Amino acid sequence: MAKQDKSIIKAEEMVLNMGPQHPSTHGVLRLKIHTDGEIVSKIEPIMGYLHRCFEKHCENLSYEQVVPFTDRCDYLASMHMNHAYSMSVEKMLDIELPERVEYIRVIVAELQRIASHLVACGVFGLDVGAITPFTWALRDRERILDLFEMLCGARLLYNYIWPGGVSHDLPPNFIQYTTEFLDYFEPMLKEFDNVLTGNMIFVERTADVGIITPEVGVNFGVSGPTLRASGISHDLRKDEPYSVYDKFDFDVPIGKGIMGSVGDCWDRYWVRMREIEQSVKILRQAIAQLPEGDVHSARPKKVRPPKGEVYSRYESARGDVGFYIMSDGKNIPYRLKMRSPAFCNLSVFSEISEGWMMSDVITILGSLDIVLGEIDR
Repeated sequence: MAKQDKSIIKAEEMVLNMGPQHPSTHGVLRLKIHTDGEIVSKIEPIMGYLHRCFEKHCENLSYEQVVPFTDRCDYLASMHMNHAYSMSVEKMLDIELPERVEYIRVIVAELQRIASHLVACGVFGLDVGAITPFTWALRDRERILDLFEMLCGARLLYNYIWPGGVSHDLPPNFIQYTTEFLDYFEPMLKEFDNVLTGNMIFVERTADVGIITPEVGVNFGVSGPTLRASGISHDLRKDEPYSVYDKFDFDVPIGKGIMGSVGDCWDRYWVRMREIEQSVKILRQAIAQLPEGDVHSARPKKVRPPKGEVYSRYESARGDVGFYIMSDGKNIPYRLKMRSPAFCNLSVFSEISEGWMMSDVITILGSLDIVLGEIDR
């Protein structure tokens, strides 16, 4: 018998449009949902509402001018975008950075990971009806944004990590204030954990829902916490260490399945919570080991890489970010392409949503922690 064409709408099916302006779509994402009553039979994510032609734009800017545009890709983890792009340019130039620069980058990157995961977990709680954890998450994220404002004068788009170093050294008392934040935050995280993680209503709404098996995750190119929640221990900071991550002792949390099934919505939330704890652990070590030095000693006066191409990978809050750059010897990239982990993570959405109810679709989407600025670029 011939396989049924899923593009044909059955008589009993209804096609609903959710978004692009909808409070539960986590950005300007449109979902074309085929339903039979409350049961979802197919989802077509429709993107492009936030497309800003990032990659082609970069091919008309100098390497230095590209940095502020990377901020606007994943605007919830802008430091990670700065860092990932700068590493790819430095790989082309074969630059060896001062150790102080590497430590500063790790400190701001892990603070950024905490801030991003707080939004992910807080908004995910909001998606399933938990309001209090969302307000707590934003409260503690504001403290990190205070540190970033002290560091570079901005709270969302930073333009701080540049090819060859950082824009400027840490301000006075930054390390002291960061340590005070960590001392305050660790008990707050335990309180957040106690309210939401084991909450029976939260568990019932998220456990065994939207399961990504290891095979499906790998086949769709899923990465980051979303993949690790499926039981696959893959973290570039451990598997392909960059910067000075090989000098720190930290664990890679993987999904455990509170109700038996590994890789469900609850696991994706739980892994992000545990990663926050590991980021705190890394920050404590980085602060204790922070060396002295000149943060500008390796910065080139003009970025003009030799002819060639390079691909560099980075473990961002959403997964494996990649920058492919081709140089023709000029001060402007000849070609620039970015691998978006959120794009790959979203691609699995329809696969794991079919057969679930409309209310579960919101839960599954929230658990993927997508950012449309990165997906549309």
